[in-house]
Amino acid sequence: MESEIKSHYNSDNLTQNIETALIKAGKDLSNLELKDLSPIDQLHTGGARATIELFKNVSLPPDALVLDAGCGIGGSARLLAKQLNCKVIGVDLADMFIEAAIFLTKCTKLENKAAFQQDSVLELPFEDNTFDAVLCQHLLMNIKDKSTAVKEFFRILKQGGKLILHEITKGENKPLIFPVPWAGEASISFLEPWNIMETLFEKQGFETKFYSDATSAACLWYEKVKTVSQKNPPRPNCLGPGLVFGDNANFLGKNMHENFKNNAICLVEAVLKKSYDK
Repeated sequence: MESEIKSHYNSDNLTQNIETALIKAGKDLSNLELKDLSPIDQLHTGGARATIELFKNVSLPPDALVLDAGCGIGGSARLLAKQLNCKVIGVDLADMFIEAAIFLTKCTKLENKAAFQQDSVLELPFEDNTFDAVLCQHLLMNIKDKSTAVKEFFRILKQGGKLILHEITKGENKPLIFPVPWAGEASISFLEPWNIMETLFEKQGFETKFYSDATSAACLWYEKVKTVSQKNPPRPNCLGPGLVFGDNANFLGKNMHENFKNNAICLVEAVLKKSYDK
């Protein structure tokens, strides 16, 4: 199953294609700003603003160590390192993502605060009680064995550490329209409703400290994305979602908007605390 998920996300020559597109866009690769990368590295629902807003609900110690689980090409990790002065380790199953994340982080001169490695969240290579927080952003819909992932998050968090969720969950109505960013077809999409997921977290020892159903805001955001996409369709080899999602980029804004509007999916924001050891 992990090999199918990896294949979905991996894109041949991703780093080289991003580098070429940045040069074509007139960007200085030796001195990139985070805003220069916004067309490609903040492709989750709500973009960079959603990530920063979510962390306003979290109290972290100075120089906190954060795991970005399913980090993609490192956009959120770099954002947290820059804006919140966190130290971040990003892990992702897709080796092409990790290669691109390392390259872009060097270009933005954040390599001392954000590091990346290819790993599975089902078997994280970290000691117990290592991290102050885990960011789980648009990841769990690709994880069939959610119980093992949650146990790993619990294990590597320090006592009192926070699990920060920004996740797509299963809605109540129509079936999902594919493709979506995490899956071209149903075989690698493992959505669950929030009540089932929350029960899983609580059984492991997490306590919900903050919860918000952000579905309405997500629907509005994707409505804007769809409008922009219709006016300016993704173009091959240009700096934009097409570099990461390929031909599927042409459909993602429209499909996500329809899925949110139809209540096929929901968006959940939550902060959970590691309250006690098992």
